[in-house]
Parts: sequence; structure tokens; C-alpha cells
Amino acid sequence: MATNQSTELLFSYGTLQHPEVQLDTFGRLLEGDDDVLPGYTVDYAEISDRRVVDLSGTSVHPIVRATGNPLDKVVGKALRVSEDELDASDEYEVVLYRRTSAVLASGRSAWVYVSA
Repeated sequence: MATNQSTELLFSYGTLQHPEVQLDTFGRLLEGDDDVLPGYTVDYAEISDRRVVDLSGTSVHPIVRATGNPLDKVVGKALRVSEDELDASDEYEVVLYRRTSAVLASGRSAWVYVSA
């Protein structure tokens, strides 16, 4: 059975950059480039999902919110993932987050988890 291997970009500004989270969620370390998400600011959320807390090592995770102000920006990494890995990242993220498409400072489109 073939899996969909097209490459997507996933902008990470938090725990998805951690090697242990990547190995557990994707079964491999992801490749990526530094990039910036304009028009957003970072806030923090208390995570109650025990599996996510145990894996990330912290119960407080960053979460971004759109401000619409181009001077606001969030620094992170544009990670290269398959569609199957994107589904796996949806499983990792808790209900406080929703996945949306955004344009990074590099001009590339990427998926990003924002405040739900």
C-alpha cells in the first residue's frame, strides 16, 4: 500500500523542534530551515495531556496568536514533513491548537499550529 510522500512544510516554534518529540511523533529527526512567522505573537498554554507533558518534559507550551501586525513575528523552523507525518503532528497537538496555513517571512507557505 503506497503512502503519500509529497513534502509539506510545518512551521514549528516549540516542542516539535525537540529531537525526542520528533522521534516519538514521526519516527525520525526532521530536516528544516530557520524561518519567521510574521503577524503573530507567542503566548503560553498549560497542557494537561499527560502523554504530551511526559514527552515534551514540560506542561507549559508556547502557542501563537494572530495579531495582524507585520511587526510582530515568531522565530522558528520550517520542517519538511510528509502528509502522513502531518497527520501524526495533528495527533500530537492538543485541542488548544488548530492547524492553519500561513506565509512565512521567506515567502514559503507552511502549516502552523495556532491558538484554537
